[in-house]
Amino acid sequence: MKILRFFAALLLLSICIPAFAGEIIPQPKRYEKKSGSFTILTSTKIAHSPALRPLADYLAEYLPLATLEQSNGGEGNILLSVNENLGKEAYTLEVTAKGILIEGGSEAGVFYGIETLLQMLPAKVYTRQAELPFVVCACKVEDEPHFSYRGFMLDVSRTWIDAEGVKEFIENLAHHKINKLHIHLTDDEGWRIEIKSHPELTEVGGYRGVGSPVAGRYGRWQEHYGGYYTQEQMREIIEFAALRNVEIIPEIDLPGHSHNLARVRPDVLCNFTPDMEASLGYDTRSALCVSKEENYKFLEEVFSELAELFPSKYIHIGGDEVVTSQWKSCPDCQALSKAHNMQSGAELQEYFMNRLSKYIVSLGKKPCVWNEAINAGTLTKEAVVYGWESVDACRKATREGYATIVMPGHYFYFDMRQSAREPGHNWAAIFDASKVLSFDLEEQGFTSDEMKNVAGIQASFFSELYISHLEDSSDYLQYQTYPRICSLSEVAWCGKGGEWDEFNGRLINAHYDRMLAMGIDFRLALPTVKYADGVLTATTADRTDIYYSIVGEEGEHKYTAPIKTDKPARYLFHSRRGGACSGNIAVEGYYTTLKPAVKITSSIEESKRNPYSNAEGYSKQARTARTCKDGDWILYTFEEPVVCRRLEIPTGYAHLPRLLFNAGYIEVSYDGENFERVGDLKLGAGVIDAPKKAIKAVRIVCTESGNGAEDVIVRAPNIYPVL
Repeated sequence: MKILRFFAALLLLSICIPAFAGEIIPQPKRYEKKSGSFTILTSTKIAHSPALRPLADYLAEYLPLATLEQSNGGEGNILLSVNENLGKEAYTLEVTAKGILIEGGSEAGVFYGIETLLQMLPAKVYTRQAELPFVVCACKVEDEPHFSYRGFMLDVSRTWIDAEGVKEFIENLAHHKINKLHIHLTDDEGWRIEIKSHPELTEVGGYRGVGSPVAGRYGRWQEHYGGYYTQEQMREIIEFAALRNVEIIPEIDLPGHSHNLARVRPDVLCNFTPDMEASLGYDTRSALCVSKEENYKFLEEVFSELAELFPSKYIHIGGDEVVTSQWKSCPDCQALSKAHNMQSGAELQEYFMNRLSKYIVSLGKKPCVWNEAINAGTLTKEAVVYGWESVDACRKATREGYATIVMPGHYFYFDMRQSAREPGHNWAAIFDASKVLSFDLEEQGFTSDEMKNVAGIQASFFSELYISHLEDSSDYLQYQTYPRICSLSEVAWCGKGGEWDEFNGRLINAHYDRMLAMGIDFRLALPTVKYADGVLTATTADRTDIYYSIVGEEGEHKYTAPIKTDKPARYLFHSRRGGACSGNIAVEGYYTTLKPAVKITSSIEESKRNPYSNAEGYSKQARTARTCKDGDWILYTFEEPVVCRRLEIPTGYAHLPRLLFNAGYIEVSYDGENFERVGDLKLGAGVIDAPKKAIKAVRIVCTESGNGAEDVIVRAPNIYPVL
């Protein structure tokens, strides 16, 4: 009988391998391993005080256990308890042979103890379909966060994310002990929160494109695209988040980034008629008039509803990237400026922000602003500054006495590319999770006095590119943000990151499986591809499976051994593990392009400042002198016929689908005179794959008038040689 029990115990341990604190993200402050273990059985109960019933139910979503309302757990149970001697978000987690005790300084601390316990269990627990028993190693954890503000900003204006999508995002933030979701509810592209006193803001401004006064942007131009949250839906999101200790901070971005608002309510704009000839009569202005008293009354009505709807003490009112030149053309704004002896647009902006901040304070809230809002030096110190432009901007805000959320874009803007070959923006930096982890306030030069005003750390995802990736096989939002959010979690909870190799070991050995079980389509690091002595090799540091495709052939193959070839540039590799994947990567020859002499002409007059010769030289982008009309064309004529495997004619920014032909087609000519249509434009670009002959000329033709702007960006062709 003893032998049978011995082998049964061995089998149990082999099925239920426990995780250790050394694999937890973020790493606990103190962990003491003890002898023995506790086995969670189907008979185990989750004991709790009455106030902790919601958290007991939350834990029971992951562990199929009954809950028990009592102040002591009894042997064989998991006990949740509040210990007011601990800090609000602090907790202790003790595992003995008799049971598990989680104590927190408040419900928040208890929640984080639960999250640490979940990471000590097999990853399948996150699927909510795990089968007991589970073995947990005996230990004692004492933990609390370094920063009380650990945030993430999610832009739902550029790309609409419905209520269930936001809840899913919150769920995963909470698993990583992030406690603030700053939600970017308005911008030039959309107004996403219902204001009952002004229903037109969402009924009209919640949508753009076909049938809307707001022009389409970034994709889906031929759709009536968008959506919004009713106040009831937002209350549900707030309640869902509150259980997970996530505070929802609303942002209405003002006085700039208000193009959507201005198209719905043109009365908020300045008192002058702009020249709209280049935009075909479309008003592109984006800044509210500072001088109109009606605007302040309107905004008071909006923010009074928001203050009632959102329990958070914070309300973000924007203040970034304001096109102050619009105020220079407004006689009323100029009169206001003169009356108050203001010399600059920055001073007019701070006049606006101070008036709005004063009202936010009267509602019992803290006004939050982007760092540009303090440039004139007059903004109230009651404001909280979000430093996005640079580390220097963050330090400046702290030196001037502002509570500051540190979030410099070159570390914490997760819409940035993670390598030069992957999608994303690149204006701030190209970086992956390792750079996020390296962020250290002391190493960045923050003095002890400046540190006193650092309120917390935040990252962000602006979603201009998300809309054009909605049909991807993996979720672009998740790909861009994870595992970078894991690094953010470590930095914000621990006060700074650590060594990448150690942290990456935790990711690979344990947290990859957790994220897969959470349903996160996270980004894997690119494989390393090398070619030497006629042999092509591909490796990964994270032991994930590698696949490859061959240019000109269908399908993909699993990489199992080095490949002998004299044409290495034909092979394109990526790694994949469940829903997680890497970007594609190849040897450098794959990316080589040709730059044959070309002449660019168009039915649209060129910009004098950025002529077509810019693009002809393959060094700069060019611009048209007006936006496009149905029937407009751009022609690329090569001095000599071009032989290639692929030719791309892009319009718009290189990193962003904007200022382009929203719709159209591409034509090819092999003799320079006769053209045949070979495909439609996608995201403003025409593509010719495997052309049957040498190409003498290519033409793209617009089939939709207007693009919501005053011009079109014209770029050099991308021409890839035959391999």
